[in-house]
Amino acid sequence: SAYDQALDELTAAFDRVDGILQKQRYIAGGKFTEADIRLFVTLARFDEVYIVYFKTNTRSITHTPSILNYCREIYQMPGVKETVNMEHIKTHYFCSHPILNHYSIIPKGNNFLGLLEEPHNREELFPDK
Repeated sequence: SAYDQALDELTAAFDRVDGILQKQRYIAGGKFTEADIRLFVTLARFDEVYIVYFKTNTRSITHTPSILNYCREIYQMPGVKETVNMEHIKTHYFCSHPILNHYSIIPKGNNFLGLLEEPHNREELFPDK
C-alpha cells in the first residue's frame, strides 16, 4: 500500500540520519548549518506528533541515542528553546483536521521537551579540529 511504501521510505531516511549523526556532529558535516535547523524542526515534532498523527511508529527519537543527543544540543543552543512551543504544535496538528481527529483529543505524550533539557555530549564525541 502507499502507506507501507511511505513508511518504509521514512524509516530508511530515519536510519540514514541516525547513521550520519553517529559519525559527525551535524547533518552536513562539522559546522552547524541551515540544514540542521530544518532537520531539528521536523525531529522536534516526530515523537509527540508524527508517530501518533501519521502512524510513523517504526522509529522514535526517544529511543535513538544519536538523534536524541543531536536534538538536545540544538534545543539547548541560545534562543532555540524559546521557539519550540510543543503545546501549540500539538494543538495545531491534532485540532486542525476534525475529520482525522473528530474529538480534537491531544495526546499527552512523553514530555519530549523534558528529554531535550537533559545534558548532551556532542562536543566530547566530535571535538572541534
